[in-house]
Formats: sequence, C-alpha cells, structure tokens
Amino acid sequence: MAGRHSEGGSPSSPPKEEDLRPAAGAGRILAVQVHLLDETVTTFNVQYKAAGRVLFDQVCRVINLLEVDYFGLEYADSSGTKYWLDNEKPMCRQMGLSMVSPVMYFAVKFYTPDPCQLEEEFTRYLFSLQIKRDLSQGLLQCSDPTAALLASYIVQASCGDYVAEDYPDASYLSSYKFVPHQDAALEARIMECHQRHVGQSPAQADLNLLETARRCELYGVRLSPARDSDGLSLNLAVAHMGVMVFQGTTRINTFSWAKIRKLSFKRKRFLIKLHPEGYGYYKDTVEYFFESRNECKNFWKKCIENHAFFRCTEVKKSPRQKARLFSRGSSFRYSGRTQKQIVEYVRENYVKRQPFQRSTSLRLPSHGSAGTSDNEENIQSAAAATSEPSSPRRDTSRDTPRLTEGAVTPSQDTDDNISHDSYRLEEGDSSIAAPTPSADNSIALDLSPPTTLPVCSSPSTACMKEEHSPGQVPPPNNNNNLHCVSNDGTFSTSCYTQDLAGDGCKKMFPLEYFISKELLMTERSYKKDLEVVVVAFREWAEKIGSSETGSLFSLLAPIYKLHCGLLHELEQQMASWDSKTVSPPAQGIGALMLDYLHLLELDERYLEALPHILERLYTGPHCEQLCREFELLRDCYLPLSLFLLRPVHRIFHYCTLFERLHNCYPPNHADIACSQEMLQQLRRFTTCHKEALHRLENHIKMTELERDLLGLDNLIQPGREFVREGCLQKLSRKGYQQRMFFLFSDMLVYASRVSSSGPRLQFKVHGQLPLQGLMVEETEPKAEAAFRFTIYAANRALMVAAGSEEERQRWIQDLCDCIEMARDHKGLYYTSLKSCHSSDERLDRSGAESTRHSNSASSPVHATTTLHLCWHRNTSIGRCQYQQAFLHYLSGYLLRKFKNSSGWQKLWVVFSNFCLFFYKSYQESVPLASLPLLGYTVAQPGDQMGKQHVFKLQYRSHVYFFRAESEYAYQRWMHVISSAAVKKA
Repeated sequence: MAGRHSEGGSPSSPPKEEDLRPAAGAGRILAVQVHLLDETVTTFNVQYKAAGRVLFDQVCRVINLLEVDYFGLEYADSSGTKYWLDNEKPMCRQMGLSMVSPVMYFAVKFYTPDPCQLEEEFTRYLFSLQIKRDLSQGLLQCSDPTAALLASYIVQASCGDYVAEDYPDASYLSSYKFVPHQDAALEARIMECHQRHVGQSPAQADLNLLETARRCELYGVRLSPARDSDGLSLNLAVAHMGVMVFQGTTRINTFSWAKIRKLSFKRKRFLIKLHPEGYGYYKDTVEYFFESRNECKNFWKKCIENHAFFRCTEVKKSPRQKARLFSRGSSFRYSGRTQKQIVEYVRENYVKRQPFQRSTSLRLPSHGSAGTSDNEENIQSAAAATSEPSSPRRDTSRDTPRLTEGAVTPSQDTDDNISHDSYRLEEGDSSIAAPTPSADNSIALDLSPPTTLPVCSSPSTACMKEEHSPGQVPPPNNNNNLHCVSNDGTFSTSCYTQDLAGDGCKKMFPLEYFISKELLMTERSYKKDLEVVVVAFREWAEKIGSSETGSLFSLLAPIYKLHCGLLHELEQQMASWDSKTVSPPAQGIGALMLDYLHLLELDERYLEALPHILERLYTGPHCEQLCREFELLRDCYLPLSLFLLRPVHRIFHYCTLFERLHNCYPPNHADIACSQEMLQQLRRFTTCHKEALHRLENHIKMTELERDLLGLDNLIQPGREFVREGCLQKLSRKGYQQRMFFLFSDMLVYASRVSSSGPRLQFKVHGQLPLQGLMVEETEPKAEAAFRFTIYAANRALMVAAGSEEERQRWIQDLCDCIEMARDHKGLYYTSLKSCHSSDERLDRSGAESTRHSNSASSPVHATTTLHLCWHRNTSIGRCQYQQAFLHYLSGYLLRKFKNSSGWQKLWVVFSNFCLFFYKSYQESVPLASLPLLGYTVAQPGDQMGKQHVFKLQYRSHVYFFRAESEYAYQRWMHVISSAAVKKA
C-alpha cells in the first residue's frame, strides 16, 4: 500500500527509520511486524511499555489515513484466538500478545452498514481491500453468483474495462485468487460480470463492491465458537446491529442492541441480559459458554466496542482505575470516536487528497506478488492504477441517522460486566426478535446514506402553483388531516402539487396522475412479491428436487410474464407524463389496462386451483417441509401463504384504484369509457370471488394456527371460522398471567407460550370452551387489572383482563356475536382436550414436555406474523381487520426523519400485513428493516416540524416521523395506516 502525499501539515512521505525508533533510554524495544491490507509488511519499533495507541498511530501516519477509527490492529495468541490491540493498554500487557517477534494485521475493525458514510475514497479503497481479503480467505461466504459479481468489481478496479481483444477468454483471471474454491466455471461467470462494468472507474468499482458485499449474510462477521446452556455448539458474532447467533454459518437468532439491557461475563460464561418485556425472547438472561475466560472476555470487549461505535453519539473518556489488591472487574471501555464523531471530524478537517497508488495484491505468487520482505521498513506496492480521490465536502446539515441521543458515560461495574443502563438504547421495539436472517433488521434505518432531499410540496385545492424563494422553507401545513379523504378512500381535491425536479420546483398535476402513479408504485412491489414465488421459491424447489409444485408455477408463470409487460408500459406512460409536465399521455390508464384484460382469466384459473395447491403444500409432509425451509430464507420476508394469495388480492387492489380513477374523471374525459369498462370487469371478478377469497384466507389462518398450537389437533373443520386472536391476562394462582386467546365460531381456546420452544413462537393449549352456553360480563376494575371481564362456562369461570378499554369491548362484542350464532349452528366438531382447571402450573410443565415431542421441523415464526405481534404488543386482531389489511396495499417513497438531526432519509416503503417494510429502492428484493404497526397511533405531529405532509407514528416512547412527497401521497398513507392499525389517534 503506497503512502499518500498530503497537505495541511500531514506527512508527505513515510517517516524515516529514526523517526519511528523511540528515544534512547526508553527501555526495551519491540519490533512489531504489521501486515497491511495490500499484503505488504513493515516493521515498527515501539517501547515495551508504550501504549498500544503509539503503534496504531504510527501505522496510520505511514499510510496517511484520516478515518482511522474504522480500523484496528489484530493479532492472534498461541491458540489461534484473535484479539484487537487495546490502544489504552501497554504493549506488554496486551492479552495473548507474544513478546517475541510480535506480528499484527492492519484490518477493518468496524464494518459500516453503509459504505457511502465513508467520506474519503482512500478509506473506501481500504475497505475494498478488506473485502478482497475476506473473500479470498473464505470469511465472506456467499453464493457463486454473488462471489462472481464481487470478483468482477475487483477486476474492474484492478484491470479496468473489459476488452475482448485483450481478454479473449477467462484465462486472464487465473492469476487472481478470489475465493478458495475458484475454478474455471466461476472464472467464466466473473468474466461475464466484468463485461457489464464498462466505464466504471476504480472508485466506482470499489463502491459497488462494498454495496454488494454489505448485503451478504456474513459481511463483517467473525465467528467465535461457543456453546449454549444445553451444550449445543454454536458460533457467536457481533456487528453493527447487535449480537448474532449462528449454527455453523447459518444465523438462527439476533439480539439487537435495542433488546439488550446488559452484557457481562463471568469466567467462561457470557451473559446477555434482555429487557424484561416487549422484545420477543423467552428468557430474561441468555448465557453462552466459551472454552476459556480469555476468549469470553475478548468477545465481550468486541461487543462493547461495536455498541459504542455504532450506537452512541459520543463516549466520554474516563481514566482507568489503578490496580487494586482485589480486582472489581474489567474497567475496559471503548476509547475511540464513534461513527457519528468520525463523520463530523472528517467533514471539518477535509483537505483535497493527492492521488494514491492501488495494489494488485490478489495475484498469486507465481504470477508476481506485491508483497515485500518482512524486514522492509517502508511500505511498497506495485501500482496497478492511479486514482484521483474524490471526497467531496457534503452538506454538514445532513447527519447520520443515529438512534442514540446524548453523550454516553461509561460506568464501572463489577465481575467483568458493563451496565447497559449507561449505554441505554432508545429504540428497541421496531423489529421483534425472530430467528430468520432478516429479523435483525429493525427500524434502525442507518443502512443507507443520508441524502439531500427537497422539501415536499404543499397541498392545493385549486390548480395554482406556490412560489418560494430557493432558500425559503414553506410554512408548515396545518390542514394535513383526513377530512379530505372519504370513508372509501376517495379524494375531494382535483389538483395536487409535487416536487419532482429535486430543486424545490413545484409542478402541478391532476388527481389522475397521482392515482396512476400509485398504480405504478404498487405494481413494482407486486412484481417483487411475485418473484418470491415464481423465481426464488421455484429455484428452491428445483434445488431440493421437488416436482409437486409444478402446477403452481405453471399457473403463476404466465401471470408474472403479463405483469412484467404491464409494468413496463406503466413506466413508459408515467415517464411520458412527467416529460410533458401536466398533459396526460395519449393513451389513458383505462385503455392500457384493457389491453391486459385477459389477466382476469388467468387469475380466475389460479383462484380455482389455489385450494388444491394449498392442500398439497401444507398437508403433504415433503411439500410442507419444503415450504418451512423456504420461509427461513431472506427472500421470504412474509409467510409463503401470503405471497400465494397476492395475485387474487391484486385484482381487488385494481378495483379500488379504478373506482377512485373513474370518480376523478370529468364526464368528457377521453379515458372515461375505457376506465368504466375496466371497472365493470373488475367488479364482476370481485363480486363473484369475494366469498371464495374469504374461505381461502380463513383456511390459511386455521392451517397456521394448527401448526402453532400444541395439544389441539384437527382444528380445521367444516363450518369453523376464525374470529379473533390476541393477548389477555388470565387470573390464576400466581396472579394475572399472560395468555393467548383464540376465538373461533364454535369455541374459545386459550394457551400459554411454551417456555422451551426457543425462538420459535409456539403455544400449549390449556383449555377450550364451547360457545354454546357461554356467558360474558364486564367486571369491576382493580388496581392490578383495570379492564377486566369474566367468561362463564358450564362449570367454571375465567377472569381475564385486556390491555385497554377498547380491547375489552372488542373481545366482548365478538364473544357475544359468536355465542349468539353458535345457538343456531349445532353439530360442529369439538376437538377433544383434557379437562383443565384455572391453575396453569401443571399445564406449564406438561407444555414443556409436549414440546420435546413436537415436530422440530416446524418453521420459526416471522417477526411480522400477527401471532408474534399480538403476543408482544399485548393486543388482538379480528377477522375484519385481517380482511381489511389484505386489501390495503401501498408502496412508494417516504422521507424518514433522523432522530438526532433535522435531516431526512429517503426510503422505499411498502405497507403490507400490518407492517411497513423499508428498502433503499424499489429494485431491492429483501427489506432493510420492518416496522410492525400494531399498537401504533398515526397522527399529525404536534410540534412545528417546518415541513409539509408529515405524519407521526408512535408506540409508547417510540416515535417516528415520515414525510410524503405530495398531498395525495400523504392522505393515502394516513388513510391506509389508520385503517389497518389497531390504535388510531
């Protein structure tokens, strides 16, 4: 790695040998060999008792690095355990460091989830070298297509554009070592990817490499072997989102920082103490065992550093306690700058950098190496390319979306632990724990870079433009309410403004433009949902070797193909509309959709075959296992059954969109006849198949509950319908205990969570009550349970309490309605269950026993399933809310406000299944994060935000602000979220 020339007082060349050598008489000298990221080696002389920072600063000065806190010096002890150099400790006291010829490796210590937050091109270049090293050493494991793409960016940065005359075949890649299992087939795939990167500069290739690598499951992950309390061998890792648990290289759980209250270690035991409620894990304290105390403490230190770096605004320096006769535990605290401080520091100290030299470090030794001898003092490398670093000074008003406010004061703690009361995390509710790989994506949406975003336009009820000076912020809109939206979602205004130019320029569009744009936005999301089944699930089935899903794919493939064509034409039409500013395109949306009218025939055939398909998928043991395993993948961020219902729901979405479109057209509109004909066809479809769709939804819900309820077989019976599920507090000998209640058309079932079910959410049925002869009445409130009611059966009474008066009334109303209907419907099958009394202690033990014999292959529940949300949000969902949520489907761009600054972050947001899913753009398939909305309130912000079209989501102390790009979009988001959320402002 070549040192860079610099300005502003920075060293312009590597220091001379005499500059690196300590003064005479300083004591014993250590000659430390440091391997740099380009595989060059240099030797640094440091004093035996000098602090580790002395060595680290010397290395950073040699390579002229500004963003130093992302990096560290790593070394290994005699057993192979790797440690980071403690900058505050003397060299002679570094844990496990050999004092005879010590060897260290300069490496990335904190892998940023967003490479765009790296201000300097040179820092991004070092990160790309680290990714190359991880890939070649097998640390960054990924699929062959991803590995080929990563390698192609490496080649593009190293060799430049692909030229057919120079590279007639893939043999030019054989001099590189990209992955351990590299072969000719992989090199051919790398060459194909390399051909697509023509025109990319080395800096652009580096950034694309980092953007691709950060999406890999094992990006920045260093696995540490450990065992759980049952002796099962696992691997632990720590990253920006929290502590992760792996079985082999498969992530099975994530403890996000929001869930962790305290981290500690005692000898070989590593303890994770969780917040007592609301975070979805079945224990308050989780412990793992390492092979030695040093390994345990080493991992604990890594956790402390990662949390402080990524989640804290700043870390106040506190001097270490001097050694005492009796130790009170580790005084280790993170001593560097946080990521937020680095960004601010680099922006304040930015100077233009001179070109630096890129190395060819991945070439095999037989073809020439860029490494130098171990005794070489200066760092040298072969220059493969010279890059002009581009580190523009970005707007300092923008800030990183940090989720922890204020300074953090580390506290001393005994027995080698750290109190997370001192490292308090303010956000902890957005994403509930789940063992799926995507469950760790909470609403800590710092995964994408802050961008300068224009002020959204203000609403207008007449076709008139608003004028503001370029630097003037329009006054806040005090009329952003739902009065403009009728009960069916129609709008009363005729024209809306939108900032589409990106520079604050307002453009006026009629209402039909925004309805057409909503159709386009939701069509993009719908295409991605179809690809989950048509592409991802099909590849998975072919990989497993299953042939029983052929009928599903044969029905969905033509539907997917037609929707791709429809999406392409919609995008062209909206692009034409945007280019003409206000004039609609020649062909209206109604006429365009009529060209795809045969979609209804395909969807009708699919709906008729769907019951049989679902029966085969969820009753056959081979197919059921196939589905459960697929739901573990990142692509399947919702239960598979919801994706299978999506084509039918989409027709209902079309119907509501065309009703609004038809209502906004004037009588003489050119497209009104086509839109009316299309609307009639859609209404015919929805009227004919509404009942069939409801039966399918009920069947899917009952199938999922039959899998999740232990001790209750044959739940699916003719005539039995799901009515409501939710969490209630039931009075027992131990007081009020949390229980899940399930109301069906003929019986009421209550259950408790099985304590040994692990991260998978399963419930042991404690009892079931037939609705015939059941009575319900409200009960006087008490201090421990304000919203009580009593359920009287033939020979017993259940005293239960809801979380709010609204919840209590919902349960009472549904119970009374079902009891009334049960009197007229007799003969329903009643599943047998052993008689249970109000004391649940015995059942708790029996539930744990039955879990040992339960099917271990059952799939873990997604963090966004309603069963999961009801349990952790202490709420309930009824059948009508399910049906309403299925029909409310919205997607588009929203701006999310950063918590610690006035900046806004642009995100692609999809509303589905009571959740908001966040993406960087609509091209991405896997969401960055999710925000379940059950229990949230949606309202206008009470304070003056200084922005328009802003709405606030709040659950307890968790508050989020989002900003829409137009008045129409604002009203649509408010309407959809309000209609699907359990609570409303």
